[in-house]
Amino acid sequence: MSRSTRYDTGRAPILVASTMTGARVSMEKIVNLAKRRGFVFPSAEIYGGFGGFWDWGPLGVLLKNNIKNEWWKTFVQQRDDVVGIDGSIITNPKVWEASGHIDNFFDKLVECKKCHRRYKIDVLKSGKWVTAEGEDLEDQSCKNCGANDWTEPKSFNTMFRTYIGPVEDTASKAFLRPETAQNIFANYELVRDTMRLKLPFGIAQIGKAFRNEITPGHFVFRSREFEQMEIEYFVVPGTDDKWFEKWVTACEQWFFSLGLNKKNLRLRKQSKEELAHYAKATTDIEYAFPIEKGWAELTGISNRQDFDLQQHGEFSRKDKSAFATAVDDEGKVKKVPFVIEPSFGVDRTALAFLLDAYEEQPDRLVLKLHPKLAPYTVAVFPLLANKPQLVEKARTVYKLLQRRFMTAWDDRGNVGKRYYSQDEIGTPWCVTVDFDTLEGAKRPKGTVTVRDRDSMVQEDIAIEELTDYLRAKLT
Repeated sequence: MSRSTRYDTGRAPILVASTMTGARVSMEKIVNLAKRRGFVFPSAEIYGGFGGFWDWGPLGVLLKNNIKNEWWKTFVQQRDDVVGIDGSIITNPKVWEASGHIDNFFDKLVECKKCHRRYKIDVLKSGKWVTAEGEDLEDQSCKNCGANDWTEPKSFNTMFRTYIGPVEDTASKAFLRPETAQNIFANYELVRDTMRLKLPFGIAQIGKAFRNEITPGHFVFRSREFEQMEIEYFVVPGTDDKWFEKWVTACEQWFFSLGLNKKNLRLRKQSKEELAHYAKATTDIEYAFPIEKGWAELTGISNRQDFDLQQHGEFSRKDKSAFATAVDDEGKVKKVPFVIEPSFGVDRTALAFLLDAYEEQPDRLVLKLHPKLAPYTVAVFPLLANKPQLVEKARTVYKLLQRRFMTAWDDRGNVGKRYYSQDEIGTPWCVTVDFDTLEGAKRPKGTVTVRDRDSMVQEDIAIEELTDYLRAKLT
């Protein structure tokens, strides 16, 4: 497969509404912008890429870091009942045996008998097999060759295997973690005791997870290597329904607080047939992604009951009371807590914010990212790059702002093109140093112009007030 083909989504343009103007944006446009402006690249593109893996470029790293920082600030830093850990990617295989992943972490696949292309499928209540995009398989031809002749469904364990030790045939088999949750459950007792926590409390983690997806696709929507932001929130049994609803609301409000359009989000409760074997209830926060399936999971909130702690108590041969921090109404029998799990995908969240922010206007393309998420908070320009006195003063302003904010420097071309270049990557404010900054002919000396990305309005601000001005804008 060629490099250009591998980077393309491989499907006809599917469109969703832009948040502000009603214009339409396709996944292809986001993919092209992401590559052209340094958000996301195909992994190892010089060798033709590698299916299901992506490298986040300079601006993508900044966007993802901002998402993770805002998530951590909201759900850990600003709460008294949540602490964090950073667990290992490879752990004792017994963890996955206890959690049920070795026996139950399977997808179903079918293969086209003509070209041998494989597809991930699910089963509906009606008994019909459907593809991962929600298409009835009986009505579908292979997207690769057009044939409609399929093998019987096969089970496929999606965990990546590896080996621990110097010689593969004698080494211990292990797995890359398919989720971050089990690190939390395995460390539950240690975290609770060292931090002296009492119910209800949560343990948060941000980290990589790996799933050998049968059909990765739709850009970073479904990848084989991805990053998760998860919380396991431990509650007294009997209070779990109340806490479940609180976490659904809190997760939804977090997206709204960072500017995601309410029209592009919805809550969907999973049916009993859909629920994981451990779940009492699950609500998905879905986003209107530009894919065949349309609405698709952005975040999931599950009531995992006491399944995980009970399992680890049994498999580790620990007294289950070691996992308990609650008693019954009479204060006699210790109970293992129930767990509410809000689970976010960092990559999928970044994609949703990019889609939501994308807006094409008659004379410019702008990413209306929330200022707290934008890769750069501010950009600094000298009016003319060939005037040393302007460049020197602009460098002084740049260094001043760089101490407090992610700051871009740009002295290429004319100022108008620089503005539009920054609009395209979502920079909320641009600062221009001109001759009035030095001489004060038309406005007070020592002031600069600050141009707003969304309104394109310019304000005159004194250099010594810039930091406070931008800090106030952010808050």
